[in-house]
Amino acid sequence: MTRQKSFKQRVRSRMAKTGESYTAARVHLIPAAPPEPPAAPVEAPAGTPTAAMRGRVSEEAVRERTGRDYDTWFALLDTWGATGRTHKEIAAHLMRDQGVPGWWAQSLTVAYEQERGMRVPGQREDGYSVTASKTVRAPMEEIFTAFLEESVRERWADGLELTVLSHNAPRRITADLTDGTRVVLYLTAGKNDRVSVAVEQSRLSDPESATEAKESWRDRLVRLKALLEPTA
Repeated sequence: MTRQKSFKQRVRSRMAKTGESYTAARVHLIPAAPPEPPAAPVEAPAGTPTAAMRGRVSEEAVRERTGRDYDTWFALLDTWGATGRTHKEIAAHLMRDQGVPGWWAQSLTVAYEQERGMRVPGQREDGYSVTASKTVRAPMEEIFTAFLEESVRERWADGLELTVLSHNAPRRITADLTDGTRVVLYLTAGKNDRVSVAVEQSRLSDPESATEAKESWRDRLVRLKALLEPTA
């Protein structure tokens, strides 16, 4: 029996025991997501695929976590000859020789490459990424279900098909789309029953695709908000 058939059998077994739908039973059997990164994605300024790293991670945060500000780090990297090095080499140098923690070394490397024209905002080694966000006044579990359940998702997301890879209910979902890109949903509880809904789509092929994806997510999140928020 293949692993896929075995998994489906486990899903159907759970359905028989709990009375859940196939999708709901499947979710409980998908491995939980790995720990979340130190910072969730933030909304980028209008007209750009995503914000530059300096706009996403503050000067104060960099200084507090690494001991130096952006410009000091950039000057040190210039002296080291970072403009002639690869992304992996720069990040490794920051971690190994400068003692910068892994996530912060990656962030500093991206910021440096953007500052020196070695990459444009939103560009990664595996393509481009974009973010979009919206505050929704609805229970977090409802928003989570609206992404996960196909019957609800088709009401606001234009029939978007997701293959869920992992989840941390009700705060995070990682899924692949049929076009080969990846989506990560982050839900963060706010004040007055409001929830910050942030979506990051990555592995996009070019800036044009990134801009189109960003606009699509903005439109979807507006429809999601209209669907879930209670009417006065």
